[in-house]
Parts: sequence; structure tokens; C-alpha cells
Amino acid sequence: MASSSLLFVLLALLAVVPSSCATGEVVRRVCRRASDYEYCVNTLNSDPRSPDADRYLLAYISFGMAFTNASSTLDYISRLLKSGWSNDTKLADGLRECRKGYKKGVAAMVSANNDLNSETYYYLAEYADTAARGANVCQAAIAGTRRPPPGLAARNGDMKSLCEICSLVSELFVTSS
Repeated sequence: MASSSLLFVLLALLAVVPSSCATGEVVRRVCRRASDYEYCVNTLNSDPRSPDADRYLLAYISFGMAFTNASSTLDYISRLLKSGWSNDTKLADGLRECRKGYKKGVAAMVSANNDLNSETYYYLAEYADTAARGANVCQAAIAGTRRPPPGLAARNGDMKSLCEICSLVSELFVTSS
């Protein structure tokens, strides 16, 4: 899993083209439509390339962040299952549902990166939606369990927020040439 994460980051860095946009213009354009403007800006600006990013680079950044979140959450869920973290059957079943949802999310983010590399943008929003659904499935699967894993709800929330950002970035390819 770590090697695929590294490959994804390296491919994203190699595919970057120089930006011609004013500092922060594209980030502001995306984030003003987000449900949480501050989260969006802070998240995107955590990558030092974002302030000068054009839509292509911002797509690599946002989908890369979502990929990293999905991969690390999938690893976290897998570790919980392997460790027998809970003897609660309902929680174990829920974690297995989480693992399935996040596997689909990781696969969607890999597909998004492949599409970005091939300059195919049509399905980017669908990939973001697939990954967000995985986080929603996970959240529903652990809801009501006696002892939900620490931090998993926050990871699900972050994944949904990152997917919203990815979806908003994908709209830049639909509404402009």
C-alpha cells in the first residue's frame, strides 16, 4: 500500500505544469463554493504549490490529498481488524463494511489520477462521489456501536470534505476549456 502511495505522489509531481494563474485565484474560486470555506482554503493551502496552482495542478493536489486520506484510513481500519480491537461483532462487521468502502475509495482515487495523467476529466466528479460514498457507508456502519474506533468518525468527515473539494475542482474542467 505504501508503494502505491509513493507512486501516486511521484506521478502527481511529474505531471505538474507551470501555473499561469494569479496567486490563490483558483483556490478561492473553488473554495467559495465549498460548504466550509475555511476548511477548503486551509486544506488546499497546506500544500505549498496550491497558492499558485492552475486547475490541473489543483486537481492533482486535491485528489492526491483524498487518496492519502483514503489510503491511511484503509490501513487504519485493516490494522483495527487484524488486532482484534473489539470483541463486538457489530463493530467488527461495521469495520469490514468500512474496509470495503475505503477500498472502493482508494480505487476511485487511483482512477482519478490515471484520468488526470491521460487528460481525461469527465469522470473526476464520479470518482470523488464514489470515495465520499465509501466514507458515508463507513460512518453508517459504525454508528450505534458501543465503542467506535477513536478518530474514525473524524477521518470519515475529512474524507467527505476532501471529496467535496475534489468534486468542486472537477467542475473547473466541465465549465471551462
